Amino acid sequence: MTLAQLRYLVALDTHRHFGGAAAACHVSQPTLSTQLRKLEDELGVELIDRSRQPVVPTAAGEQLIEQARRVLAERDRLAALADEVQDRVSGTLRVGMLPTLSPYLLPLALPALNDAYPEITLVLHEWPTAEILDALHNDVLDVAIIATDEAGPDLYDQVLFTEPFVGYVAPSHRLAGRNALRPSDLSVDDLWLLSEGHCFRDQVLSVCGAPHAAGPGAVQFESGSLETLVHMVQHSGGMTLLPSLVTCYMSDAEQAAHVIPFAAPSPTRTVRVVTRRRHKQRLVDAFVSTARRTLPAAVHVH
Repeated sequence: MTLAQLRYLVALDTHRHFGGAAAACHVSQPTLSTQLRKLEDELGVELIDRSRQPVVPTAAGEQLIEQARRVLAERDRLAALADEVQDRVSGTLRVGMLPTLSPYLLPLALPALNDAYPEITLVLHEWPTAEILDALHNDVLDVAIIATDEAGPDLYDQVLFTEPFVGYVAPSHRLAGRNALRPSDLSVDDLWLLSEGHCFRDQVLSVCGAPHAAGPGAVQFESGSLETLVHMVQHSGGMTLLPSLVTCYMSDAEQAAHVIPFAAPSPTRTVRVVTRRRHKQRLVDAFVSTARRTLPAAVHVH
């Protein structure tokens, strides 16, 4: 039995597909399949039900996969301890981040992280909140960066920063020219929104006092991208709400033409770092401290 075989087994449980598991482990599909057969022969038990699609663990396999995850986690802790003894910060950190956050946080944090900790390798994934937390529980991720308080009791979370919302308004819109917005000014009828499944959509609807399941007749257009919403305002009128970090990538002229802050108290979202307790702690601390150093004045750093 080898650690590589255990890694292949856990990957297959995660992806439920031999090709996907092989790609995640950077080996060929025949190699992964052969090694899993050898593991089953050594243990004398069938671990995978190959008759089903997608493949699933057998009842015995579920128990052994759970133990394999523990073994691999202890392997990671052993490597982390060795780095700590040598006062090194190195290794791979698998990070899941929201699509409404990663395009705006990563360009700030990554260059500084590469300069300060060249031996850290980041593996980044853009997923919705539920998918990120599921991957964290299943050891597909080491860190989740989310904008809700949905972390469970078995996870550790800390606030990274809080950012206010701003209005992004077309010059022809009824609210253009205002010095500040209030939630009572907003109407979901003329607001471009993210599509369902994005927590930022739910947060915006809450600001408007609208139900999260607002019907299609109440929404002009839905998108999976904040950048698309900005372009819709620019070319089709209307307005949208944005997290303030987005405005850091806008020119002064664009901000003057389109961006309107909220009057205090502004609606905000709080971005959290969620991990399994003490897992790859030195890498997590390096990532968090570097990200905080690079954040602009538009957000409140904790």
